[in-house]
Amino acid sequence: MKRDEAAPSGNREPGWGSDVAAEMLRRLGIKYITHNPGSSFRGLHDSIVNFSGNADPSLLLCLNENQAIAIAHGYAKASGEPMGCILHANVGLLSSAMAIFNASVDRVPVYIVGAGGPADSERRVPWIHWIHSSRDQAALVRPFTKWDDEPRSVGAMVESMLRANILARTAPKGPVYICLDALLQEDELRSAPELPDVARYAAPAAAEPPPEAIAQAADMLLSARSPFILAGRVSRDRDAWERRVELAERLGARVATDLKTAAAFPTDHPLHVGLSYHFRGAAKDAALEADVILGLDWIDLGSAIRGNYDGRRVTAKVIECSVDPYLHRPETANYFKLSPRDLPIQADPDITVLRLLEEVRRRTGSARPAYSMGTPAPDRMSDAEEPISIADIGRAVHAARAGREITVARLPLGFAAETCHFAGPMDFLGNDGGAGIGSGPGMTFGAALALLGSGRLVLGVIGDGDFLQGSTALWTAAHYDIPALLIVANNRSHLNDELIQERVALQRGRNVDNRWIGQRIDDPPVDIVAIARGYGVAAESVATVGDLHAAIARGLDQVASGKPYVIDAATVQGGATRLAEFRPQAQPVA
Repeated sequence: MKRDEAAPSGNREPGWGSDVAAEMLRRLGIKYITHNPGSSFRGLHDSIVNFSGNADPSLLLCLNENQAIAIAHGYAKASGEPMGCILHANVGLLSSAMAIFNASVDRVPVYIVGAGGPADSERRVPWIHWIHSSRDQAALVRPFTKWDDEPRSVGAMVESMLRANILARTAPKGPVYICLDALLQEDELRSAPELPDVARYAAPAAAEPPPEAIAQAADMLLSARSPFILAGRVSRDRDAWERRVELAERLGARVATDLKTAAAFPTDHPLHVGLSYHFRGAAKDAALEADVILGLDWIDLGSAIRGNYDGRRVTAKVIECSVDPYLHRPETANYFKLSPRDLPIQADPDITVLRLLEEVRRRTGSARPAYSMGTPAPDRMSDAEEPISIADIGRAVHAARAGREITVARLPLGFAAETCHFAGPMDFLGNDGGAGIGSGPGMTFGAALALLGSGRLVLGVIGDGDFLQGSTALWTAAHYDIPALLIVANNRSHLNDELIQERVALQRGRNVDNRWIGQRIDDPPVDIVAIARGYGVAAESVATVGDLHAAIARGLDQVASGKPYVIDAATVQGGATRLAEFRPQAQPVA
């Protein structure tokens, strides 16, 4: 990865309020700071460059605020660590609101520093300071930040930065926001403050489950005829992954996972029964047959369970393990449907599985049931000259895993879950949380930034609408050499909404042929390859299955060499497009 090198400035002691903020960011372990420039944080910008030397943290220039947050979001999903962002006044904060919402719903830590003011109106310059000042700037995003503050002194700023770090890293994790008044940044220090030992202000250890709850859960699960585990928001830790597998095997419990969350269980394991964005099919059947259900921080557990029973009483006993209720508040409804809970365990899911497995081992002995992973039935491979379906992209991504360690950072809504073969916790990082559009590019490159040096190659499969709204992240990736492969499933439509309009028309007895109006991204078609190249990223367009496989191989070679790459894959899906509509660009160029 490339970093912009700062010329020496000779500063050794903090002389301004913003110097203290920059030093605190370094001490808190913030390695990178994404930003879109703004005068409200000019003091902090100068301090990061000229006092800290643009190292720990390093500034990453973004072309809009939503991608600044999206990159930090993807970084946190891959690393579990918060990345820094700086937002300009109220306008930058408003621009980033959707991305902050994504991070909040996805329960990932993002360390956001904002700026405003001057709060002292006597020191504002005409016009611009007035429109960029707010009495309570954090109120613009308070419904979906975990904590915020606007300190009024350097000492208060230091404490706020410590507290924000603790809260961002404490589960349930989330974005935090500190607003630094322009004068707090720019006023000269009378004396250098004594800064704290950050190690003494660490985030607490993960919450432990009560021993009596573990004993009760073991009683319920070991006596169950048909136990069922819903593996939701869990960590990327490999040991925790192995413990989930062993627990399921010792219990003989079927397991479902969720495409909204990161990989939580091997999809090709005989006990795995379902992977999707929606709770359907084999997972729904398993829930109906279950007599005991263990939810491990499953998103919308209440809908998954109660929805199966069509209003009837839920007969299965439910063990719900989650610390998510600590974050529930009335402004947004991402607390989801209330689930029946015969045994609520308000503790970290990974720690709960560890303690539960210890108890199950103690009761069942050292023998562990033998499950053979076997070889999954091969998917039907399309002919090389066939047009590309969304399932073909999934098959091509799986084929590309041979001989490579690949992390899939994103998959689009409606992806073919049957083509997903996740064997480890870093194979897939989940969705964006808020189910908007535009976060895919930034999150993919953020994950790639976090995984630099790990030996893993990062790719994201995103829709054309997602690409078009988030394409500015490509410039950041090109400038800083952040290597990731973006595969754009280009059906030239907001297809999910097009299919929704078809269903509405059918319900109302109206003409379904009009479903495309206000949905198709065509006439003229958008040149995705030209956009990517315009931002400095090598790209190519493909329209057949054979060309797709070859393009992915070329793209991953580029990623392995340290460069980003884009594939525009003309995708035929749901009748929304036809191969003849696509006119691929010239063959690949670097």
